Amino acid sequence: MANCLIIEDSEVIRFVTQRIFKQLGHKGFEAETSEQGMSICQSEDIDCVFLDWDMPHLGALDFLQAAFAHGKFSGEIILCASENDPQQFALARAAGAKFHLLKPFDAMSISAVLQQAGIETEGAEMATKEAVAKKA
Repeated sequence: MANCLIIEDSEVIRFVTQRIFKQLGHKGFEAETSEQGMSICQSEDIDCVFLDWDMPHLGALDFLQAAFAHGKFSGEIILCASENDPQQFALARAAGAKFHLLKPFDAMSISAVLQQAGIETEGAEMATKEAVAKKA
């Protein structure tokens, strides 16, 4: 079980992502702001962060720079973006986010990016079936 943090200003996206973390067998944390996310990273043993690119106040690049400064964070950071912008991804990669995920995402896409980051997941297929059933 991994400790996963979603930093996202949308309450709905945080709620859905938390459910997916749980369905995949992980413990979820959430932060509405980058500052709250930084605080959680410092107080908890976070394995991966799902970071919204378009955050108010402290933006994604500022968060990345602060997270990796002086070895404060050793987990994986996955950039979450609404737009498929290669320039954003290149900037984030250069700042330490090795992976990205386009919104809207589901259990299968979260599971896939976690596996790319070396974090095992369970129940991705079941989580996706449940999500499809709820849409019907």
